[in-house]
Formats: sequence, structure tokens, C-alpha cells
Amino acid sequence: MIHRQILQKLLDALRDTPVVYLQGPRQSGKSTLVQEIASNHYPAHYTTLDRSAVLAAAQNDPEGFVRGLARPVIIDEAQRAPGLALAIKVAVDEDRRPGQFLLTGSAGALALPRLAESLAGRMEILTLWPFSQSELAGAQDTFIDRLFHSTFPIFPTTSAAEHELVRRIIVGGFPEAQARTAPARRRAWFTSYVDAILQRDIRDLANIERLSEIPQLLALVASRAAQLLNFADLASTLMVPQTTLKRYISLMETTFLVRMLPAWFTNIGKRFSKAPKLLMADTGLMTSLLGLDADRLTENRVLLGHLVENFVALELLKQTGWSRRACKLFHYRTRTGVEVDLLLEDASGNVVGIEVKCAASLTKRDLWGLNSLREIAGSRFVRGLILYNGVDVVSFGNDIFAVPLSQLWEKFS
Repeated sequence: MIHRQILQKLLDALRDTPVVYLQGPRQSGKSTLVQEIASNHYPAHYTTLDRSAVLAAAQNDPEGFVRGLARPVIIDEAQRAPGLALAIKVAVDEDRRPGQFLLTGSAGALALPRLAESLAGRMEILTLWPFSQSELAGAQDTFIDRLFHSTFPIFPTTSAAEHELVRRIIVGGFPEAQARTAPARRRAWFTSYVDAILQRDIRDLANIERLSEIPQLLALVASRAAQLLNFADLASTLMVPQTTLKRYISLMETTFLVRMLPAWFTNIGKRFSKAPKLLMADTGLMTSLLGLDADRLTENRVLLGHLVENFVALELLKQTGWSRRACKLFHYRTRTGVEVDLLLEDASGNVVGIEVKCAASLTKRDLWGLNSLREIAGSRFVRGLILYNGVDVVSFGNDIFAVPLSQLWEKFS
């Protein structure tokens, strides 16, 4: 079994928090992880609202359902019965012992008003994404912690073959996609995956008459992933009102189909673009929606560049879930168009800029964005990196390095 790096944070939360909510995409491994916890780490009873009889009981009499549960308890797919939140609040207010409820959900907690409001101050939220490349490699450290180290540790790299990078992008991180070696079978699974989210998760969350518009939007977003989000342009292309488009994208984010990447800016003026970028939450799903195989993706260098950026952003986003250094992920862009693809900011305001290049060689122009960020951030600038498809770690001085993409996931002794 592949070790999930978020396990320790989950166990830590159960030791001091009454309710822990493990959210994440459908089929990302939440049920497998919580059942492993119940069996090997934190003995607890398990129930799932995927069973119709259990769901009916939870919906019809939430308080009675909660009172009847032996604790500690794991409630899988808890978002399917919104009324449980208030019943759990009542139970926790009567008994504040930590680790009583471990909930999982395929919808974001903050988008579920009853859950977020009822359990405020009583619940910790953690997110389980599909496998990261570092998890698949069995790497125990995180690239993020190395980035913020006082001296950047340089390790040798074994390989940076483009065909291997493309393979990782096309397969993505979902456990089921990893298990299917035939491309046609992976595509079939991704098609069923989107259908399941539309017909069940989104229907559970909202009353949408024209569900057929969402797959079209999803494919359009996939074609523009890792680019600035322009609501007016997307709405015009789809021929839907912007209000409708924003509602659809909100639902897609709530069900972990897409992820907003906010812009980073300081309080020193109006020199920054504040538009977010839109990421697809899995590159395997993204390539399936676009009908891309390895050959077609390799031929389209512009699209490959966006996919690699999306891929790197997801890897960093996943690692923020368990890195020792608490960080948030952004992008950086000035109003004059100078940009850095990705930016990590820690709790103290220190920043690391990351440029992503799907190339084996670099030019001075590749440093422009990082030099701009270093000037703006001043003493808060820790270092800048260009992640590229080469083999060598190269120092450009002033704490700016070119680093092989594969160091995101390689296992170092």
C-alpha cells in the first residue's frame, strides 16, 4: 500500500480536536485511508452514507443517528446528510473529548454552510488529493521544506526524460488511473468519474437544470488551465451569463474538479494583477477531457507548457498538506505582464518564486520574473527556482537556481 503523507497530520488532529473533516476529490483514497486509520492507528467504528439505509437514517433523524453511534466513529461521505452537522455540534458540546468524529466528504467543507458554521471552532479540515508524485516514489521529505532551508541542498538527479514526464502527466494521481495500464481503460474511467460527479455530487449540492453545460465548461477550462481566469471570455465562449458561469465554477471547485490559484500581491500599491489562475485538479483527467495521448501532447508545445505548469502546481499544492513549513501557493504577475508561475509564501511572509519551463535549456529571459519578485519582496525573498527538464542543478547567483523537475518527487537518502 502506498503511504499517504497526510496520515501523521490526521492522527495529530484526532489527538486534540473533537471533529476532523477529511475532504478531497471522489476516489482520491479517503475511504481507504480512514479505514487504515481505524484498523491500525486509531480504533474507531466505521459507517458510510454511501449505503442507502444508513443515509436515510442520517437524513430522517440526525440527532438520533448520532446518539446511536459508538465513538470514536468514522462517517464516510458525511456531506450527503447536511443535517448531521448540527447533531454532531450538540454531541460535541456535551462531550468535548478529542477524536470523537472523523468525517470524510467529496465536497469542500467551507462550501457547506451547515457544516462550516455549526462546527466552527470544533473541527479541523484536512484535504486528501490524489497521489502526489513524491508519494508514488516513496519520498519521505518534501521539496517545499528544502526550498525554505537556509542553504538550498543540492542533490544529484537520475533522469529528466521528457517522455517520462509526459507519462506522469497523462496518468495523473488517482489510484484507479494508476492501476489501469491501458490508455483506453483510463479514459473510460475518467469519463465515468465525471459522470458520477455530475449525476450525484453536484446534484446533491445544487439544483441545476442544465447539467449538460458543465462537461463543456470542464473541457474548456482544461484547454485553458494554468492561465489567468477571465470570466467574461469564458462566458462568451459558452454563451452563458457570467452569473451562471461563476456558479458552475464554484460547484466545480467545491467538488474538487478545479482549483483556484490566487494572485500574490503586497500592500505597497496597485502594481499587481489580482486575477486568479484556474487549475485542473488532476492532469490525467485534464488530458482525458482534451483527448490527448503522449504523441499529441508532445507535439503541442504550448499546451504541454501549460500542462507541466498545472502538474507542478498540483504537486506543490499536495505537498503543502503535509510539509513541516506551513505555506500557501500563489502566482505572481504585475500589471505590466512580468510574472512568476508559482509562489510559495510561509506564515512569516517569506517567499519562494518558482518558474516552470518545459525545456532542457534556459535563457536570461527566464530570470526576469524571479528578479522582479526579488526586488519587490526584498528581505522576504528566500530564493527563486526555475524548474526545467534538464539534469543539472545550476546556480545563477542571488539565491536563484535552475533545478530539474524530477527533484519534486525524487527520493533522496
